[in-house]
Amino acid sequence: MDFILQPWPWFISGPLIAFVLFLFFYFGKNFGVSTNLETMCTIAGAGKVSDYFKKDWKERDWALVFLIGLVIGGFITANYLSNSVTIDLNPKTVQELADLGFTNAGDTFVPNEIFRIENMLTLKGFAVLLIAGILIGFGTRYAGGCTSGHAITGLSSLQLPSLIAVIGFFIGGLLMTWFLFPLIFG
Repeated sequence: MDFILQPWPWFISGPLIAFVLFLFFYFGKNFGVSTNLETMCTIAGAGKVSDYFKKDWKERDWALVFLIGLVIGGFITANYLSNSVTIDLNPKTVQELADLGFTNAGDTFVPNEIFRIENMLTLKGFAVLLIAGILIGFGTRYAGGCTSGHAITGLSSLQLPSLIAVIGFFIGGLLMTWFLFPLIFG
């Protein structure tokens, strides 16, 4: 059981990811979860409002099962297969986050300063989550997929649009980390 509770080395987790990708390629599917929102909107009847959602959602029903598996697997992992709730962050990062007001950096995966219900109900907390959600949703659809889809599947199949998207994701992450994050929370 200790083996499962510890972080797995690259030479085990890397081939496992490659095996899953091989299965996706073999069955003619693409890895990624960003189109599930589109699929759920189609199921909910958004095709009555926009032609964009007039699609056969049954072609992507496997992706909804995959998404449900991710949620269940994440829950099991977080609650039953984690030996520690602390995250091994660089002490300098912990200090910089503390300077921005994040007192529990490294203690949890999600900061209470953003995701605690009391903070989400403030104007700033609601605006941050709403704007971030819109930007992520729009960016994912505009880029033709999410970071995992482009970085894992797209790059492994040598797709130029995925390389461009990953470079854009990296630049966006740097801009957020060094400029916007301190501006919003500093």
